[in-house]
Amino acid sequence: MVLDLIIKKSDDGFTAEVPSLNGCESWAAKEDEVIDKIVELAAFYLKIKNIKKIKLDKARVSGNKHYYKLVFNKEGN
Repeated sequence: MVLDLIIKKSDDGFTAEVPSLNGCESWAAKEDEVIDKIVELAAFYLKIKNIKKIKLDKARVSGNKHYYKLVFNKEGN
């Protein structure tokens, strides 16, 4: 399964969201922190026990937005 992840840079830090998971949003002062938080939150939403099985691929950058793909196998969690 592949889900989109969008990270936006703002004046006070970074916000992250997984648009296909309603309410799956996070904020942190640093980009790597917000990535860790949103991957953990997405795993919680999807009931994935081992978050190390989730891969993160950077897709593109557009202005202040960074687009990633969360890649995982739901059956093998």
